[in-house]
Amino acid sequence: MKTVRSLLLLSLAVFIAASLSMGTVAYSKKESKGCNYCHPPGKYKELNDAGKYYKDHNHSLQGYKAEEKK
Repeated sequence: MKTVRSLLLLSLAVFIAASLSMGTVAYSKKESKGCNYCHPPGKYKELNDAGKYYKDHNHSLQGYKAEEKK
């Protein structure tokens, strides 16, 4: 019985982790941008200016103008 419960909990954890990560892949495909467009390299829990705009504007980059790099 412990084995069945452990397998069930493990399956649930894998399902939840997969569904959370699929959202970010969907956003990337929707906007045709890589992850680093909205996240600093290597810091995928943080957002840069583009990511904050995307979050605050109903998951849309429409109207976003990236700052010019000097």
